[in-house]
Amino acid sequence: MSCLQALDATCAGIVLEQSPHQFQDGEMIKPTILRVFTFCTFMVTSAVVAEEKYPPLDVLLSTESTTIGQKFSYPDGPAKMTAAIVTMMPGQKTGWHQHDVPLFAYILEGELTVDYGPAGVKTYRSGDSFMEAFLTDHNGENSGGDMVRILAVFAGGVGTPNTTTKK
Repeated sequence: MSCLQALDATCAGIVLEQSPHQFQDGEMIKPTILRVFTFCTFMVTSAVVAEEKYPPLDVLLSTESTTIGQKFSYPDGPAKMTAAIVTMMPGQKTGWHQHDVPLFAYILEGELTVDYGPAGVKTYRSGDSFMEAFLTDHNGENSGGDMVRILAVFAGGVGTPNTTTKK
């Protein structure tokens, strides 16, 4: 039973259970009906507002592959989500590394250029989102004149490192 149906049934029950009272002229009425009706109307209206459709989504990314076209998979075992903000100053590099778990990245501000070796070089700017290369060495650099901030969300697993650096 939906919230709306439950309120409707409850309000109907309240109205039916009210005891009638008699006026001097013999007319039978229910003096609380107006108050109950007003209350039920308010509650039903509130329930309708509460049961409206879910707010529209502004999808940032929906993909089955990484930024360089790889299929990705999740680690075995218990899941472990990690969300972090990566901050890099102008000219700063990440160093060569790879991600051992799927990584969603969203550029909050600035500009990031990533060298994927044989897979090429890509530049991302504020508002861009992508699934980062998976199990592939790459090196990121803040290629803009301002700080770069990246929302990084790792879909990892307990005991599996999110990132492995190369020496």
